[in-house]
Amino acid sequence: MPSLSLRRWSLTRWTQAASVAILALVMLGADADARFNSLGHKMMCACSCGQILLECNHVGCPDSARMIDELHTQVSAGSDTQVLNWFVNKYGAVVLAAPMRGGFDNVAWITPIAVFALAIFGTIYLGRTWNRRHATAVAAGHPSPGVHLTADTTMRDRIRRETEL
Repeated sequence: MPSLSLRRWSLTRWTQAASVAILALVMLGADADARFNSLGHKMMCACSCGQILLECNHVGCPDSARMIDELHTQVSAGSDTQVLNWFVNKYGAVVLAAPMRGGFDNVAWITPIAVFALAIFGTIYLGRTWNRRHATAVAAGHPSPGVHLTADTTMRDRIRRETEL
């Protein structure tokens, strides 16, 4: 007859094994739910209400229930990219809440940032170029290139006289 400690050890091992099995089953189910939630928040409702698919609270929405059913079917059938591509093929690119990464969509993400950076650097370059020209002109004895010194002082005197009244 097995000893009491051996029975206790065996019971503990069976309890641990059952806990791991239950946890694995729960986690496998949670993965499909997590994918469904993630994909549902990456798509817009097709009813043109402008809301995320899983958050569409449009009363009497003709599209959200159908799209959610299609999402359940597609989540069990393929990968995330395949599911999103299926919805894009059926409803068009407007169904995506944000462009997918890859191909031409990378241009949609990179171009605004690149244009902004070029505008900043272009403005800095232009400002430095104008500043150098002005410094060179002042060093050569021409305070304002293209404007005569007498016309400048005459205009300043006139402005001063008119504003003193």
